[in-house]
Amino acid sequence: MEQLHAFWRMDYIEAPRAPKSAKPFSALPAMGDDRAALIVYRGALSYLMLNRFPYNPGHLLAIPFREVADIEELTPEESADLFRTIILAKKLLRVVIGPDGFNVGFNLGTASGGSIEHLHAHIVPRWNGDTNFMPVIGQTRVLPQALETTWEKLHAEAARLAAS
Repeated sequence: MEQLHAFWRMDYIEAPRAPKSAKPFSALPAMGDDRAALIVYRGALSYLMLNRFPYNPGHLLAIPFREVADIEELTPEESADLFRTIILAKKLLRVVIGPDGFNVGFNLGTASGGSIEHLHAHIVPRWNGDTNFMPVIGQTRVLPQALETTWEKLHAEAARLAAS
């Protein structure tokens, strides 16, 4: 039997977790610690955070501050701010981690895979050939960098991009 060693994962496993909440997307911004909450950027009406359970390295979520379950519930101002945040996320990921492409989308309702009743957009960086045997055979995703390290890089660049 071959062994796959990912010793760096222990840092992730032992890292403090955000408080459990029935409404985590409302609770996370209120924590007051963007690093612990993995919030990369705060806009006027929405924010950007790293997904704690990413499909790929750098997987971001764009989330309105006001709790809504569907895009139809957003005000025009919230829609515009959320879309600006999605565009910022794409620029940010292109600069910091250089993917070949992106998947951007919403899961609306539990039948679509939405696990939390709060509207959020996924911005998933993709690379040519990024699908390999691990998710298919081992039901495991390999992330080459700890979330906290990714947060540091994205947070610093988000501040720069938002100011420009």
